Amino acid sequence: MSIRALTSILFCCVFVAIVNPAIAHAQEQPQKRALSAGSKVFIEPMGGFETYLRDALDKKKVPLVVVDKKKDADFDITGHSDSQKASKAKKIIMGSWHSSENASIQVADLKSGDVVYAYSYHNNDSAHGKKSSAESCAKHLGDEIKKSSPKPAS
Repeated sequence: MSIRALTSILFCCVFVAIVNPAIAHAQEQPQKRALSAGSKVFIEPMGGFETYLRDALDKKKVPLVVVDKKKDADFDITGHSDSQKASKAKKIIMGSWHSSENASIQVADLKSGDVVYAYSYHNNDSAHGKKSSAESCAKHLGDEIKKSSPKPAS
């Protein structure tokens, strides 16, 4: 056998040795559960923001079932919200009395612990405060569920 043929065989053996365990490992990984319409979610306490988020999920008609006990849920929603009232300088220079809002949420699969969705909101001139940030979080969560849900056959 020539050196070129031996090199090719050696390369193939090394390639198979490297790829085969990677394929086997990928097959062992459980499939990530997707957040879908009808999923049961528990909303963790977030310093009062959870109330706004719960109302926003209802207002934006997000197809999730909010449960009162974590043990009944498939997914867990956690997050944080922060508001800052307009400063005197902002009121005088910009003529704006609106607050600055920041919020973020993440949805985790309670069985695997995987984060299946995350969203963050930032607005320097929010007219409705936490309500606006909660509605933005709910709208984008609903859009994600609609995007990942299977389309009905026509």
